[in-house]
Amino acid sequence: MSLRSYILTRIILALPMIFILLVVIFFLLRIIPGDPVLAILGGKAPLEVIEQKRHEMGLDKPIMVQFFDYLKDVFTGNLGTSTLTNRPVIEELKDRFPATLELTIFAFIIALLIGLFWGAESAWRKDEPLDIGARVYSVLLYSVPVFWFGLILQLIFASYLRWLPVGGRIPAVTSFEVRTGLYVLDAIMSGDWKGLLDVLRYLALPSITLGMVTSSIFLRMVRNNTVLILSKDLVKAARARGLKKRVVLYGHAVKNAFVPIFTIIGMQFASLLAGAILTETTFSWPGIGSYLVMKIRYRDFPAIQGTIIFFGLFIVVISIIIDIVNALVDPRVRY
Repeated sequence: MSLRSYILTRIILALPMIFILLVVIFFLLRIIPGDPVLAILGGKAPLEVIEQKRHEMGLDKPIMVQFFDYLKDVFTGNLGTSTLTNRPVIEELKDRFPATLELTIFAFIIALLIGLFWGAESAWRKDEPLDIGARVYSVLLYSVPVFWFGLILQLIFASYLRWLPVGGRIPAVTSFEVRTGLYVLDAIMSGDWKGLLDVLRYLALPSITLGMVTSSIFLRMVRNNTVLILSKDLVKAARARGLKKRVVLYGHAVKNAFVPIFTIIGMQFASLLAGAILTETTFSWPGIGSYLVMKIRYRDFPAIQGTIIFFGLFIVVISIIIDIVNALVDPRVRY
């Protein structure tokens, strides 16, 4: 199969997945207990006001009419209007997405550094104390709830030691110009090094929390795959030629183990966006995760639907990109 045919096949196979996602989101939100109109107006609103609001939201239409209206809006790029703020959902997501993306990127870097280097070194020193520590770390961090781990870090570094802020994204007063919404980049572009330090201080705890929990997955994958490659003849031949440990480990073992690892790493980057929901809520981080939690409390159907669709589409796009890169690196994937 050619690369073009493979890419086209992957895109076609993604379409049913997207459709199922849309169906599940729509009907699940309408069968769970609670009335979004009463959540907005309160239980003491007059009946005529409730009926008027229900009509404005289109909830008085037959369920299938609502469903097809919903599909039409989604496929035309309209994620609806928030019933709380009367703003288009897509605009609210654009405002909050840079915060979530910045947190995800820094958490991903932390997870990748810990997982890649510690995993490779523990594979090289299999069954030694470094390897045993890595396995204990991966099991422990994988089983720890991310919100609980975040609260512990807040208690230690924000409450007891007072080294870092307990929550939020930036101080009340900032001197750099916000251009991209990625505050680290904005501070660097403005040349405001004090502002950059403030941004990094606020970013430290949430990114370390999310990054360390995610690193447990990377570490285990890198270690297990590298252990298998180290037993192969190509690595034994490289060691027999007297090559340095760094060349054998990273140039041969980790490099050849990286194709399956890359798939997991790519999918974890996408799932970090979903994992950021609990982290953002814990640290009052103004991203899409905390936005979704707030909208769920008020049963804001359009905002909830739009946010989950955004998450789902992002994960689908990332998975397609990963498959394409794997097909480029290893042509056997196409077959």
